[in-house]
Amino acid sequence: MRRRRTAALLPALVLLAGCAGGPDMAAGGPGLTGRAPGGTAGRLDVTVGGLDMTVAGPFGARPTIAFTGGRPAAGLQVDEPATGDGPPLAADDVAIVQYTAHVWDGKDNRLVDSSFDRGTPAAFPVGEGLGGALRGHRVGSRVVAAVPRGPGAGQELLYVVDILGAHPRGASVEAGGGTLAGARVTGGAPPALAVPATAPPAAFAVKVLARGAGRATQAGQLVVAQYEGAIWSRGRVFDSTWTTGRPKAFRIDDGSVIKGWDRALVGVPAGSRVLMIVPPAYGYGAAGDPAHGITGSDTLVFVVDVLAAY
Repeated sequence: MRRRRTAALLPALVLLAGCAGGPDMAAGGPGLTGRAPGGTAGRLDVTVGGLDMTVAGPFGARPTIAFTGGRPAAGLQVDEPATGDGPPLAADDVAIVQYTAHVWDGKDNRLVDSSFDRGTPAAFPVGEGLGGALRGHRVGSRVVAAVPRGPGAGQELLYVVDILGAHPRGASVEAGGGTLAGARVTGGAPPALAVPATAPPAAFAVKVLARGAGRATQAGQLVVAQYEGAIWSRGRVFDSTWTTGRPKAFRIDDGSVIKGWDRALVGVPAGSRVLMIVPPAYGYGAAGDPAHGITGSDTLVFVVDVLAAY
């Protein structure tokens, strides 16, 4: 549960959403050449519409991009300079990517955004914004996309995108149920919370119901999770990613999420299911979170599936 919008991710999400198009933004548009096997390092010559460019560097690392000539193309252009062997991105997935974006104006083609500058990958929903152009491309691919910036602008946004991962809408950890201070979680996917009709405990508490086999999460990483949260005093679920949308991605231990999440999730292996009880001091404090009906005195209960960390 986020304390606020994650500042580190917001520029990426805004920029990517700004490319929104209709169903015509499907993968595999015409106009690019220069294909190579996924993960190949080195120099790749790419032609996007009327633009000649080179993209150099290994998958997952900041690319070196050189514009050698040309003017903005007319319309969307998408293809893969390098093809991965992971699962293809599907509608409603959350894609985890590293990307670099330039304004392609045929002049200085200036850099306008890069996930590398923020220290973690970016997350965005497939099927929205640039995600529409990436749909169908496989994890492990490097994709180049030229996207019109607006009618009459004479510019396009030129992206080089490395697809690191994909997490489907209903993703869950395989785990049984458990209890903590009277709060109960069912097993299976998705899990369900039940809170007893008793006074909440005063202290923060956490229990790993199932320990995954992935690497332990580290402070500053981008963590992908599914979760359900309930207000103890009313036994009411106020938020659940399983029922309201896709998995969420957030930076951990940098103030992006409530203190209880930082305390509970740092060091937990990916693939784990975690149950936590969060008193106000570790949640939203005296201000509460009116948008979710949380007051300054409410203790919260969360079950969190840690899907991955990047």
